[in-house]
Amino acid sequence: MKRLSILFVVFPLLAFMFAACSSPEKETIDSGSIIIGHVTDSHTWHICDYKSKDGTEHAVAINLPIILIDEGHLEVFSSKHFHHGHAVYQGKNHTYALIGGGLEKEEVVCVEKADFEKPPYIAEPVEVGEELYLKLKDDEGNVLKPIDISITKTAAAIIIAVTLLIIIILASAKKYKVRNGAPHGMQSLIELLVLHVRDGIVEPILGHNTRRFLPYLLTLFFFIFFCNILGLIPIFPAGANITGNIAVTAILALITFIITNFNGNKHYWKDIFNTPGVPAWLKIFPLMPVVELVGVFTKPIVLMIRLFANMTAGHIVILGFVVIIFILSNTLGMAVGGAVSVVSVVFAVFISLLECLVAYIQAFVFTMLSALYISMAVEEPEEA
Repeated sequence: MKRLSILFVVFPLLAFMFAACSSPEKETIDSGSIIIGHVTDSHTWHICDYKSKDGTEHAVAINLPIILIDEGHLEVFSSKHFHHGHAVYQGKNHTYALIGGGLEKEEVVCVEKADFEKPPYIAEPVEVGEELYLKLKDDEGNVLKPIDISITKTAAAIIIAVTLLIIIILASAKKYKVRNGAPHGMQSLIELLVLHVRDGIVEPILGHNTRRFLPYLLTLFFFIFFCNILGLIPIFPAGANITGNIAVTAILALITFIITNFNGNKHYWKDIFNTPGVPAWLKIFPLMPVVELVGVFTKPIVLMIRLFANMTAGHIVILGFVVIIFILSNTLGMAVGGAVSVVSVVFAVFISLLECLVAYIQAFVFTMLSALYISMAVEEPEEA
């Protein structure tokens, strides 16, 4: 058994070394675009690439729906019409192109075929495939963009994550109705996490208000933890960097902000605008009320940035260890790349295991701080 365990460790390392040394061709590796392209959002869900017998490279991707609102008109079509940014799509009002990606933000803009024989130029040129187009501009000189409400990779991943989470939770809850014995399997894990959140996070902080806010805090914990874990699995339907998208973390922080302040009692607001134990001249100035009011908005901002930064950093570090294999293979030779691949893979696996711990810690911290902020807003002062 021990020899078999060693084989399971050594074989993947040899496979990576072989992959690094096997290709006789040296290709330019845009490491920045590869890494940033993984952690940012896009209009297609790229799965893998392959080469046909004639050497043509093909991309395997899921084409997500493009939904645009342009001058009051709804445009709905598949992202396959853009051919990964190499083609344009003719809509009702304008021609649309998908530009950016990699180190630049991917976005849909309105374009027109370039004709440099008829100046003046109406916008800056942009290359779409082998064709040259002009990005249209409005009267104020801003690039003309439709309102983009498309189902992007992050949105699709959220739908998948929420669906899977609901199925797991409902399946575990159903087992309690049909069997009174001890929980087992996934049911044991769900029960362990629910009790941990209730008894280890929410009840010590919120006390008698536990039942009131427990449903939201449980939902918050399970959503963040499940999305974090899915982001570490590199194969579809997982692999999307959901909590590494600042728009997602901003919405989660905004919900906590709304619940906190809408449930704040009179003592909560009194302590903000008339902070006890502070000299009167600081209240008249008014320095402390301004500081306290700013704190109301900085708390959710801290929640947002902490989760976003930690999850994004982990993905970047893991991808960095993988990409460095191919960079060294191109610059110093395949033998060097193959040798370095052993160290890179070991570190990448170590960081992946560390990210599993971080996935839990970030869900724990976000839930704990949300419970703490809510507790500060709803707690009643002790009677003297």
